[in-house]
Amino acid sequence: MNEGLRTPGGGRIDRSRALRFSFDGRAYSGFAGDTLASALLASGVHLMGRSFKYHRPRGALAAGAEEPNALVAVRRDAARYTPNLRATQVELYEGLEAHSQNRWPSLAFDVGAVNDLFAPFLPAGFYYKTFMWPRGAWKALYEPRIRAAAGLGRSPTLADPDRYAARYAHCDVLVVGGGPAGLASATAAASAGARVILCDEQNELGGSLLADAPGAGLRVGGRPAGQWLAETVAALTSNTRVTLLIRTTAFGYFPHNLLGLNERLTDHLAEPRPDMPRERQWQVRAREVVLAAGALERPLVFPGNDRPGIMLAGAARTWLNRYGVLPGTRAVVVTACDEAYDAALELQDAG
Repeated sequence: MNEGLRTPGGGRIDRSRALRFSFDGRAYSGFAGDTLASALLASGVHLMGRSFKYHRPRGALAAGAEEPNALVAVRRDAARYTPNLRATQVELYEGLEAHSQNRWPSLAFDVGAVNDLFAPFLPAGFYYKTFMWPRGAWKALYEPRIRAAAGLGRSPTLADPDRYAARYAHCDVLVVGGGPAGLASATAAASAGARVILCDEQNELGGSLLADAPGAGLRVGGRPAGQWLAETVAALTSNTRVTLLIRTTAFGYFPHNLLGLNERLTDHLAEPRPDMPRERQWQVRAREVVLAAGALERPLVFPGNDRPGIMLAGAARTWLNRYGVLPGTRAVVVTACDEAYDAALELQDAG
């Protein structure tokens, strides 16, 4: 395996625990704490998918839930096949089997890429205006072919053998987001005697702090950011009035402060116990709700900005500082804000 893009040290991964996985039938390895995307990038793999319509090559643009390009399928067995997962959110485990989507016969050589040559003649919605003659051909020929070409991943064909749980809960304060703002909000509410539930979609709490370089000098509450994070999480964990939910996505905000949460329980495990539910849906009624979901970086718009190797500056910092991966060997940083200078300097320091 080519580990040329893995930094010699640093990151929040466990380098003592090597994990084997496969992508499109080819064997790779990474470390505990990696995502599928970070492990592939460490192995020099930037091409992770194809676009829907023109089958353009796509790589990881972001490093989290906002990733639009690197959509993959994960297979455990014939019945446990999950399409359209973001490679940036798929946690690596021993024996993980992942596949790219929307390509034939292979990801590197996709016959569908010929569509890109005809892009000037295929505007949005062209098929609703073009395939109208002869009248009988729509149902017999055009619609079946268009439907067959639609979509990205394949749906599983067997019944889902897993079990799913549900839980109802009440709290004084529900905090959505486990970054510095969410952790500070939960701490303040718990200190005032409130019953608190805090949820975050990632596998550990910290949010944006997880992507900061240890030597960046960032301070929170008068303490180094890393120290503040560790002490705050420890204090919340030990507080009996606080419930911390990692790997949990808030997906709906309904009337009267009722929120739906989806907790992923076993997708990150190599061998889940058969008696464990795969996911748990929470319905939480909260007296007060704090939305501390953070911010998303806005991509620049230019021709070819969807090509592999082009990514957000924040994503580059995340790969480097959290996962110990160089996003490439040479970097061009285009910026409209000060934060990108941090990315440029950190990438330069990493070589």
